[in-house]
Amino acid sequence: MNISSHYKLTHFIPWTRVKIYRMLLLSIVPTVLFYFFGLNWVAIPWVPVALLGTATAFISGFKNTQTYNRMWEARQIYGAIINSSRAFGIMVKDFVRTTSTEEDKALHKEIIYRHFAWLTALRFQLRETKSWENVKTKSYNKEYLKYYKVPEWESNLEDELKPFLKENELQYILSTKNRATQIISDQSSVLRNLNESGKISDFYYANLVIQLKDLYDQQGKCERIKNFPYPRQFSSINIYFTNLFCILLPLGFIGEFSKLIEKFGENIVWLTIPFSIILGWVFLVLEQIGESTENPFEGNANDIPITQISRNIEIDLREMLGEKDLPSAIQPQNNLVL
Repeated sequence: MNISSHYKLTHFIPWTRVKIYRMLLLSIVPTVLFYFFGLNWVAIPWVPVALLGTATAFISGFKNTQTYNRMWEARQIYGAIINSSRAFGIMVKDFVRTTSTEEDKALHKEIIYRHFAWLTALRFQLRETKSWENVKTKSYNKEYLKYYKVPEWESNLEDELKPFLKENELQYILSTKNRATQIISDQSSVLRNLNESGKISDFYYANLVIQLKDLYDQQGKCERIKNFPYPRQFSSINIYFTNLFCILLPLGFIGEFSKLIEKFGENIVWLTIPFSIILGWVFLVLEQIGESTENPFEGNANDIPITQISRNIEIDLREMLGEKDLPSAIQPQNNLVL
């Protein structure tokens, strides 16, 4: 997530420079053919270009709206995880009671640390790369990785889970496919045993189980966004429309500027190049922005900052436990925070 007021042109232009080069080539070739070789057929009426541009603008706007909705839904889900985690921490602290204060503290720490393990396993699962994601496949995205680091790609899940789980539980969790799911399953088993031993009353136990169910709901919503891409048919048609429009755009400009030759001379046709680059760049960048927004957990610079959120939850719950040696908050790198 970018926390600055906007992307600086020193970052944005290099990120989109391939689009500029493409439009430069697409506009130079027909202009040269028209000006030096007299191929007047490259000049086409503006009407079909305008109609295609209207359709392209509509489909690009639709895609960007839907991809923004995916990103915003992901942020809302993690907002719900924050609230549910705090509520779960309070319930554990107040509902789990034994005859010993020290035993209470040990149980509270065990249960809440297991919740930290769930947060850790979930964010690692969400940062796994899917075939349709593009942060590691598109050259401009790979190049932009020099401005930030994705913590889940820089560390190991086992090492991250070690502080939160006992060794036997850790090895079991690592042997499973959906680690986050199994951690909550283990959490439920622990709470059930505490209820059966009388350390949690039936009423309090029921409320804690509801909190676990809510965490499962939020995890499932994250997995739905992660495992179901923006529909490929809409993504494909947006690419096709945008590229076709950018190919025809210089031809339409040549047609329009050629009408002004008698008044301003033949050199007026060369304005095709800057106008085509500017307008084509706008449409191509709209498509690229939508592409970089559609997968909010992939490790892109525009991702939901799930690592930072998880760390903030950990800090809050550690303070509930009375701990003083707290981990530091995740700090942005070049105004980017994940």
